Amino acid sequence: MPIKEECGCLNSGVGAFVLPTTMLSLTGFNMRTASILNGVIVGLESKVVVKLHSTPPPPPEHNSVQREIRNTKSAYIPRFYFPHGKPQPQIAVERTSRGILAAFDSFPNNQVTKDELPRILKICGLPFYWRMPVMIFCQQGNSGLVERQRFVEFWKQMNVYCHDASSRFVYILSRGQRFRQYILPEDLAPLVQDVVDTHPGLAFLKEATEFHSRYVHTVIARIFYSVNRCWSGRINISELKKSDLLEVLTLLEEEDDINQIMAYFSYEHFYVIYCKFWELDKDHDLLINQDDLARHSDHALSTRIVERIFSGCVTRGDNKKQPDDEPKMSYTDFVWFLLSEEDKRTPTAIEYWFRCMDIDGDGVLSMYELEYFYEEQQQRMESIGIETLPFEDCLCQMLDMIKPARRDCITLGDLKRCKMTHVFFDTFFNLEKYLDHEQRDPFASQRDEYSSDWDRFAAQEYELLISEENE
Repeated sequence: MPIKEECGCLNSGVGAFVLPTTMLSLTGFNMRTASILNGVIVGLESKVVVKLHSTPPPPPEHNSVQREIRNTKSAYIPRFYFPHGKPQPQIAVERTSRGILAAFDSFPNNQVTKDELPRILKICGLPFYWRMPVMIFCQQGNSGLVERQRFVEFWKQMNVYCHDASSRFVYILSRGQRFRQYILPEDLAPLVQDVVDTHPGLAFLKEATEFHSRYVHTVIARIFYSVNRCWSGRINISELKKSDLLEVLTLLEEEDDINQIMAYFSYEHFYVIYCKFWELDKDHDLLINQDDLARHSDHALSTRIVERIFSGCVTRGDNKKQPDDEPKMSYTDFVWFLLSEEDKRTPTAIEYWFRCMDIDGDGVLSMYELEYFYEEQQQRMESIGIETLPFEDCLCQMLDMIKPARRDCITLGDLKRCKMTHVFFDTFFNLEKYLDHEQRDPFASQRDEYSSDWDRFAAQEYELLISEENE
C-alpha cells in the first residue's frame, strides 16, 4: 500500500509525507535519526511529518560571469558575427546615394558609359576594374549605358545584404542572385577581358586578338587554382576573403607594368604556360593526350603518374568526343598541372599530387602505393646505369623526412606540415628533379630573389624562350 494512503499525506502541495511512529520504531528510526531526511520533522502525537524540498537546490556559481548573468534579469549581448560584413550606418548609405545622384546629374540624360562609370564607382568605394561586372549588372539589354535610377536601385539593394568587399564582389558577379553566393569561371571573363582591353601593360596585345581568349582562360584558371581551395569549381565568399584576389584587382589600377603583378595577371607567366602547352599539343586542337603529356620536360614524369593524372582524380572532365575515345586534357587542366608540377610547395599542389598518388582513394598514402610509384623510378634509373636505393631504405628516408603521425601511412596533413614535400613527390615520380635534389644544396633556392618556385621557373623559362626566338 502506498505511504500516502496509509499515513494520510499532509501538505502534499509542498512534497510532505507522513510516517507512523510505529514504522519508525520497527525500522530502527527515532526522532533524531529521522532528521537526516533533508526536511523538517514535525512531531505529532502518533505521526511524524517529513517535509521535503519541492525542487532541487541550484548548482553553485563557479565564477563572477555566472553571478553577473544571474543578477542581471535581461542581459544584452550585442551581435558580433557579420558573415557579409558589418552594416554601415544608414546616414552613410544615404550620403553615398546623394553623391551618386549628383554625379549622374552631370552626365547627359543621367546616363553613363563604360568609360564614365569608374567615376561613379569611386564615389561608392568600388575599384576601377569592377566596372564591367557592374555594367553588365545594371545596363538595360546591351545598350552599353547605365541609367541613374537603375544604379541607385542596385546600390541600395546591395547594401541591404552585402557590407564588405568580398560579399559585394560575389553579389555583383552573380548578378544579385541571392541563392547563388559563389563565383563561376565564366563570371570572371568580362572582368579579365576588360583588363586586356584597357591595362597599359597589355597595350601591345590589343591587335593580337587571337591570344585574348587564351590569356583570359589562363588568368581565370590561375585564380581558381589559388582561391578555390575546396576544388568545387565555385569560389565562395569565405574563400574570397582568405585570398588576395581583391587586393590584386585593386593593384591593377595602380601598377602599369603587368609583369610586376606576379599573382594571376603576369603576361610573362601566361607566355610560358601557353608555349609549354603549344609544344605538347601537336595537332593544336587545345587538347592533349597521355602521350603528349609524357613528353613534358623530356619525359621527366613516370608513366604511372601520367596515367593517374588522366584517371580523372585531378581533372574536371575527360574531354571525350565519343565514349570509346582516349581521355584528353584541356588547356585549363594543363594550367593546373604545370602550376602543380613546377611548385610542389603550395597547398593546392600538395593536394594535387596527393590525389594522384592515393590510388585507392582512402585518404592516406599506404606503403604499397609508395612502392608502386618507386618501382618505376628504380627501373628508369637502372636503365641509364644509375645505382638505385632499395625501396626499404628509400622509405626510411622519406618517413624520417615527413615524420608522419603514423608510421604505416602518410596523410595529407603530414605532407602539408613538412617543408620538404616537393622532394618527397619528386622521389616517387619525377626522375629529373629527383636526381637534381640528390646533387645540389636543398636550401639553395631559398637564397635567391624569387618568392616561390613557380616565379623562379617562369622567369627562367621566359628568358630561355625569348632567347630562342631571337636566334
